[in-house]
Amino acid sequence: MSDQSAVMAPRAGTIAPVQVSVGTSFLTLARWSLASIGAMLPLIIVIQAALAAGIVIGFGFLIPGITPESALFLSSGAPTILLLTIGLVIVPQGVSRARASGELDYQRALPVSRPLLLLVDLMVWILIALPGVAIGLVVAWLRYDVAFTFDWPLLILVSILVTAMATSVGYAIAVALPAMLAQLLSQVLVFFVMLFSPITFPASQLPEWFRSLHAVLPIQPAADLLRAGVAAEAFPADGRDLLVLASWTALGLVVTFLALVRRK
Repeated sequence: MSDQSAVMAPRAGTIAPVQVSVGTSFLTLARWSLASIGAMLPLIIVIQAALAAGIVIGFGFLIPGITPESALFLSSGAPTILLLTIGLVIVPQGVSRARASGELDYQRALPVSRPLLLLVDLMVWILIALPGVAIGLVVAWLRYDVAFTFDWPLLILVSILVTAMATSVGYAIAVALPAMLAQLLSQVLVFFVMLFSPITFPASQLPEWFRSLHAVLPIQPAADLLRAGVAAEAFPADGRDLLVLASWTALGLVVTFLALVRRK
C-alpha cells in the first residue's frame, strides 16, 4: 500500500465520521423541535382560538353601534395580534425554558451549523402560527358576517413574513437577554401590541409622536399589510410597510445568530 493510501485509510479501531446531509439534519431537528413543543401544541391552539374570539368579540363591545366598516377594520387586524403574540410571547418563553433545561446548549453542541438551528425553529413556529390567521378570520366572519376580499399571494407572503419577523425578534429577545428579563419583556410587548398599537383601531387616534414611533416599528406595517391581504378592496398595500417588515426580520435574525454563536 502506498504512503498516500495509508494516510487516507482509517486506522484500525477508529470510527469514521458519518456524513449527514443538510436535508436529513433539517428534518431531524424539525421533528425534535415539534416533539419538544408537542405537549404545548394543543394549548397553543386553544390560546389562538380564545385570543381570536377575545379580540374580535371582546373589542367589538368597546365600539358602540359598530358599523360594517369598523367591524372589517377590527376583524382584519385580529390575525396580526395572533401572529405577533405567538412570535413575541410564546416563542421567547419556549426558548427561555429550553435554555433553563439545557436543551438549547445541547442543540448548539451538535455538529450542525447555527444558521440551520435557527432556520428549523423559524420554520416550525411559522407552521404553528399560521393557523391563527384562519382562526381569527373565521371568528370574525361568524360574529360580524364581514365580506373579505382576499389577495391570496399577498396574504400568504405577508403572513409568512409577519410570523418570521415576530419569531426572529422573539427568538433574539430570548437568547440575548437573561431568562427572567426576556419573559418580562415578552409580557410587556403583548400589552403594547394589543392596547397601544394601531391594529384594531386607526393610527389617526394616536398622538402625533406615537404615530411617528409606529412608523419605524414593525407592528403597524404588519397590520396594514395583513389587512390589505384579507380586505384588498378596502385597504391598499404599501411597499414601505414591506421594507420595514423585512428590515426588522433581518435585524432579529442577525441578533439571534450572533447570540447563538457567542453565548456558551
